[in-house]
Amino acid sequence: MIKPKILVTSAAGRTSTETILQLLKLGFPVRAMVRRIDVRSEKLRKAGAEIIVGDQLVFEDLRQAMKGVARAYHCPPFTPNLLENLMLFALAAEEAKLEVVALMSGWNTIAQHKSIHSRSHWIANHIYRLMPNIDVIHINPGLFAFTYFLGLPAIVNLGMFMAPLGNGYTAPPSNEDIGRVAAYAIADPKDHIDQSYHPTGPELLGPNDIANIFTTVLGRKVTYKDVPFKTFTKAAQALGFSKFEISQVNHFTEELRQGAFAVGGVTDHVERVTGSKPEPFKETARRYFNNPALIDPRLQTGTKISSLIFVAKMMFTKSFNAQEWENERDHPATKSHHLAHQNDEWVKSADTHQLNILPFLNQK
Repeated sequence: MIKPKILVTSAAGRTSTETILQLLKLGFPVRAMVRRIDVRSEKLRKAGAEIIVGDQLVFEDLRQAMKGVARAYHCPPFTPNLLENLMLFALAAEEAKLEVVALMSGWNTIAQHKSIHSRSHWIANHIYRLMPNIDVIHINPGLFAFTYFLGLPAIVNLGMFMAPLGNGYTAPPSNEDIGRVAAYAIADPKDHIDQSYHPTGPELLGPNDIANIFTTVLGRKVTYKDVPFKTFTKAAQALGFSKFEISQVNHFTEELRQGAFAVGGVTDHVERVTGSKPEPFKETARRYFNNPALIDPRLQTGTKISSLIFVAKMMFTKSFNAQEWENERDHPATKSHHLAHQNDEWVKSADTHQLNILPFLNQK
């Protein structure tokens, strides 16, 4: 039996790469959409994927990527024009008459969210559920495990894990587990249509737990230090993150600090979809410390001297007020906007691991 060709967008990204590798192992032909040819795309080509270069914000590129494709895993970019991307993809998918789309979204999406990124995901999630001809599977992880490693040089060389996380708990899934969920769901979608999967790691962890795991894996003491978000903006800019990304993380770290990502605890969704248990954070840490490119291709462990130089660079980087920055770009939160855990409907759904996004959209 000939298996249908599957399109994977953001193919060189954290979850999409694993999705592609898993689909290839399962015997599916895969078309990988990338922004450019580089080392990452070459790795996918050598693994057996068909590579297509395109811009996800150009309709003609999406149309070309979907020719001869039956299914897709769409992982939209983390950009200010997220909603535009999601709507263009939906239009192209309808035109191409795809059977099913597995859609990467976010767990903390509500209509009234302070984050324009989360609001855009909420809108898109529901519009996709109303598409007349395409079935949809939602992949909605919370805080990814890789985010705890973004300060890798200071963690490895200085024994300092600095982040604005308070004492917030979550069960962070690895990029690989998220990718496996997407792959298995789109490979055999029958039982997954209209479901919203929230893959998590196997246990709730706070920042001090994370620091203790780092200590065990590295064999040297790592200490967690809760830093003001203002300090985080300096470090994030020095690492090359955009002000848009930082402004959205501002809302997500506030949710983490206030306990939103611990609502509902641990799910069984990784095992339910893939048949195997999620990877413990300790094993994720071992792999990411050994290969920092799995976190971010720009990220290197460096040396103690280079880490100290980065700290100095961070100190001289100008901080900025994320909320003021949002206001200046005409996407401020109004008085009616709030965070996910302040929404009773979201808490009820998250606490019970409800697999359908909202009751009034359960039927087509």
